[in-house]
Amino acid sequence: MLLLVLVGFLYAFSSVRNSTRKVEAPNIKFVGDDNLFVTHETVSKLLIQNQESVTNKPKDIIDLNELETALNSNPMIKQAQVFMSVDGLITAEIEQKKPIARVSTNASYYIDETGSFMPLSTNYSARVPLVTGYIEKNDLANVHVVAKKVQADEFLMKHVVLIHQNQDKTIDLKFRSHDFNIHLGTLELLDKKIDNLKAFYKKAMKDKALDSYKLVNLKFDKQVICTKK
Repeated sequence: MLLLVLVGFLYAFSSVRNSTRKVEAPNIKFVGDDNLFVTHETVSKLLIQNQESVTNKPKDIIDLNELETALNSNPMIKQAQVFMSVDGLITAEIEQKKPIARVSTNASYYIDETGSFMPLSTNYSARVPLVTGYIEKNDLANVHVVAKKVQADEFLMKHVVLIHQNQDKTIDLKFRSHDFNIHLGTLELLDKKIDNLKAFYKKAMKDKALDSYKLVNLKFDKQVICTKK
């Protein structure tokens, strides 16, 4: 009986001591891409609860869910998870959003891989195609489809530097090394149009005629209509 009382006392003493243990400075880990749009300093500032730093606060009053919510509210963070060890060490694992295009109109911001708004970062600038034209922040679906297609295609990634959306939501492209305009038209039969573009480029490059065109019209899926300068 005395042994049980002693064990219970030691357990209660250990629990109280553990709950009142002070939290150390948080450990911040970035998952995936090495290019940091969000800095360690920014994450540290977000790890604040009730206007006080989590550092040196007792473990039992730290709300990990609240810390995760604070981190996930940042528009540059895709997902954040917060853990605490028995020693009171908080670890925040951060997965950043990945930009695939940069809108450059009267406002400047990224479009991420899910088609969502992502603000520019003062810490790092992504090399992605520019998006111009008639763009609304709450209606990015059209240009997102094209940007995803560019991102996934080695040929397009090499050449496309600009995606332009016209007022009727048709799409034009610009290449890095050539000044002709590429008119995709609507996104209907997009894969076929891109195949036609690749076939045109290969043939025109072979003929050394790439710089003689001002317009490459792909809006018809069965033909490429080119206008010379």
